[in-house]
Amino acid sequence: MSEPDRASGTASEPVEPLEPTVVPDAPQRSLWRDGNFLTMWSGQALAQVGSQVTELALPVLAVLLLHATEFEIGLLNAAGVAAFLVVGLPAGAWIDRMRKRRVMIWADAVRAAALLALPLLWWADLLAMWHLYAVALVVGIATVFFDVSYQSIIPSLVRANQIAEANGKLESTRELANISGPALGGWLIGLITAPFAILATVGTYIASFVALLLTRDHEVSRDAEDRGPILREIGEGLRWVFGNGLLRRIVGTTGISNFFNTISFTMLPIFLLRELGLTPAAMGVIFSLGSVGGLAGAVATPHIVRWIGEARAIPVSAIAFSAVACMLPLAATFPAVAFPLLVVQGFIGSFTVLLYNITQVTFRQRITPPRLLGRMNASVRFCVWGVMPIAAVLAGALGTWLGVVPTMWIGASGQLLSALCVVIGPFWFMRALPDAQH
Repeated sequence: MSEPDRASGTASEPVEPLEPTVVPDAPQRSLWRDGNFLTMWSGQALAQVGSQVTELALPVLAVLLLHATEFEIGLLNAAGVAAFLVVGLPAGAWIDRMRKRRVMIWADAVRAAALLALPLLWWADLLAMWHLYAVALVVGIATVFFDVSYQSIIPSLVRANQIAEANGKLESTRELANISGPALGGWLIGLITAPFAILATVGTYIASFVALLLTRDHEVSRDAEDRGPILREIGEGLRWVFGNGLLRRIVGTTGISNFFNTISFTMLPIFLLRELGLTPAAMGVIFSLGSVGGLAGAVATPHIVRWIGEARAIPVSAIAFSAVACMLPLAATFPAVAFPLLVVQGFIGSFTVLLYNITQVTFRQRITPPRLLGRMNASVRFCVWGVMPIAAVLAGALGTWLGVVPTMWIGASGQLLSALCVVIGPFWFMRALPDAQH
């Protein structure tokens, strides 16, 4: 659902000025006329589509071609997100010492190379589940570095008064990818099988690699003398996040929601393909149609924020996406209308998650000093994504013990609790969230 925050300091230099790493304000100009941002944006649009193809192709490959069990699917999901728990915190400190665009370039290269191994192994009739675990783990590690950099690079690409616009455009693209990617993935899987559909993702990561090579940023690397011990810098990032009461509540809601959402969605491929008997193409269409809500949410967020206020948008959206989670296992009770029920659930869930994410990510980026952005984002990611591998393994164990549908009900019930962190608190009594005080 969401991500991280940072901090840093030295004994000799109290606060580093913003100018080296943040594009200063200037007369407003639409990002549609900013060729540099458009170059980066176009590469990310293609990569997002490709990642959606693989998100569908990997579980289909495991369930239908390698006949994976519930526990094996849990392990596969855990491998994909384990990196956020294992290297999430040090990644933020390392990224704060490096040029973020360069980190993203290397991450794209690693992801493309790792995924290329799967169709080659399948073609050679050597592919096994452990190969999927290994590739998912490598891609997950590269994604940690890419995503933390991705969320931290925006202030060095656009002016401060364009950060919200840039986030809105990037989230809109993500949702367009969520709409087109699963449907494209389902079609490719039916046409050339799941292993070779992954080649489409490899191509899009290469396109992102090239676009980032052509992008220019305004970031300046931190001086070597401005770097403390790695553990101290990790601690600064954590203290920055948990020292802010509003951020603590946002992290609480997001982390709890992600934990229980992972329990539900780990079982989703088996639920759709085996329990409901749907085809991979139908599974892709459900994801695509549901994701239309995310695009609508990205477009509607500025209007909703103006209507109810930035602060209130957070608990309102949290209540909505937590409540509709119950519609997912409910589809098993009404199999005759499962398809439209799942589409409606996906639409409302995607709409409200996008409203929540754009609002809170913009708030985090706005209040965090530029030199702490990597550690801020890594700290939040560690907390809210680090729970996901644990939840995925638990989902596999619960699915084996209780069955798929009861496990999904546990996930849905837990999500109802997640909204409490932001519902009970100061958000209702504020209209605007605070600005940076550095």
